[in-house]
Amino acid sequence: MDQKIENLIIIGSGPAGLTSAIYSARARLEPLMIEGEEAGGQLMITTEVENYPGFEHGITGPELIAVIRKQAERFGTRFITRNVTKVDFSQRPFKVWVGEKLYLSKSIIVSTGASAQYLGLPSEKQYLSRGVSACATCDGAFFRDMVVGVVGGGDTAMEEAQFLTRFAKKVYVIHRRDHFRASKIMAERTVQHPKIEVLWNSEVSEVLGDGKNVTGVKVKNTQEGSTKDLTMQGLFIAIGHKPNTSLFKGLLDMNETGYLVTKANSTYTNIEGVFAAGDVQDHVYRQAITAAGTGCMAAIDCERWLDGQEH
Repeated sequence: MDQKIENLIIIGSGPAGLTSAIYSARARLEPLMIEGEEAGGQLMITTEVENYPGFEHGITGPELIAVIRKQAERFGTRFITRNVTKVDFSQRPFKVWVGEKLYLSKSIIVSTGASAQYLGLPSEKQYLSRGVSACATCDGAFFRDMVVGVVGGGDTAMEEAQFLTRFAKKVYVIHRRDHFRASKIMAERTVQHPKIEVLWNSEVSEVLGDGKNVTGVKVKNTQEGSTKDLTMQGLFIAIGHKPNTSLFKGLLDMNETGYLVTKANSTYTNIEGVFAAGDVQDHVYRQAITAAGTGCMAAIDCERWLDGQEH
């Protein structure tokens, strides 16, 4: 049987993928989005989004995804709510498998995002979005005049802690070693900040709460094994993000931590006709609005590239 060859398959359905769907659908490319079983990306575990333009009074993460998805659907995007299991980009048309089913496409936009790394505690999961967060830029403003903690010892943890001092009255930095792996200047700023207290050789063993919100954490000393309870209303996990790129290992160029590498000022990957947008290729900003912006770029890059192929 002659199998249909799609113009464009979009893999992933956060703000990057959905924005690329809106643009490509309006350009009459009739995109097929394979959105994954956990559709919507990191915004699905974000309660209040107050920094996305156009929503004066804020909006919840799931509501924001729902409204962008409807917009993409209105222009003719088709959705498959399953995970891509395998890809083959060695020749065109590109091959994308969902289980046993094979889809063919002239072009691909990869927008599989990244996932924040967590400590793996059941109590942490229980209070996710109810005091536990992995994004100070997103959620810091909700902790005005409160006590918060940051877990981590790299540059991201230092940035998060310093950012949180604008709102919180006190910030604990909880680090399992006796020195930071952050750059010297970031570490110095953190240690010297009057609002920040560093707890060395310490790890969070449990997140404490009243069933609704975080009320504190249990901290264990990694050398002595002793524990103590600290009262706080927010806990920010800053131990890194992991891009969702395992599907593309050995196919697409990545940096040492697995983020897809795109050509300067574009969304082109190392394979012609395959584009990348959002947090899967952005380890710097990691915001919904920047993801949406690169989703727009990817759709325009893809449309122009397809035009070039036809001529």
